[in-house]
Amino acid sequence: MKTTTLPILRQQSPSALAARVPDFFALLKPRVMLLAVFTAVVGLIIAPGELDPLLGTLSIVCIAVGAGGAGALNMWYDADIDAVMTRTARRPIPEGKVSRAEAFGFGLALACIAVAVLAFALNATAAALLAFTIFFYIVIYTIWLKRRTAQNIVIGGAAGALSPVVGWAAATGTVGLEPLILFLIIFLWTPPHFWALSLNRVDEYARAGVPMLPVVAGRAITARRILTYSVLLVPTALLLWALGFCGTIYGATAVIGGTVFIVLAARLSRSRGADRRAAHRLFGFSISYLFLLFAVLLADHAIQH
Repeated sequence: MKTTTLPILRQQSPSALAARVPDFFALLKPRVMLLAVFTAVVGLIIAPGELDPLLGTLSIVCIAVGAGGAGALNMWYDADIDAVMTRTARRPIPEGKVSRAEAFGFGLALACIAVAVLAFALNATAAALLAFTIFFYIVIYTIWLKRRTAQNIVIGGAAGALSPVVGWAAATGTVGLEPLILFLIIFLWTPPHFWALSLNRVDEYARAGVPMLPVVAGRAITARRILTYSVLLVPTALLLWALGFCGTIYGATAVIGGTVFIVLAARLSRSRGADRRAAHRLFGFSISYLFLLFAVLLADHAIQH
């Protein structure tokens, strides 16, 4: 049967497609991608041995493209949720700027290309880890856990925590103890980071039918869990120093930053999760904390080498 309907993108002029570039870029979740790329860069640079700068750059591009593809696939599946939440209602799909079919095809293409290039140019271990990260984020977290359990962020956080491991594997072809500690740091950081955000978005998550911990268990329990994970995070971050993977500069930063993190979490816990400003301060600091921790780790590595 002859068809006269061409794919949506092929029907548009080059100028029309160019005008939509910002919308497709927004599908990549650039702010989330930035964190994933930065931690991957750290994992790649502190890995032992020497990696050709061109291959190193290519590996980071692949990780960025893979993370962006995962972001687009997440927006494809969560379009219904995004449409009813104030924080996400202006994303490209809810606003009708990109169709769900376009987002799916775009995200899938980016994910497949990133994994294939990483496997061909670097090594199978890094490619497999990147593929698993994308699979875990989309299938395990987005499709399965997010709408079914209050532990969605706890388990799903493993996807974002794998970035430095992928970077390390790209440089070495293996996985060692040091990148696994980096994984644990991000894994334990993720729940207090997202729960602090969700405390001020309880009504939105409830309206969208997403069982975030504050919706299911209440503010007080969420605040206590935030404090628990914050307390676990600090000694985990210090493991890198205790095991001799880094020097005093990193160790001091981990102690000071971790102390502030616990103090902010304790203040939130004392308010039983009711202090919106305390939740906002913890959320904001958590971002700075992780970036600073990894930046100092990078600087510490440069000084030692």
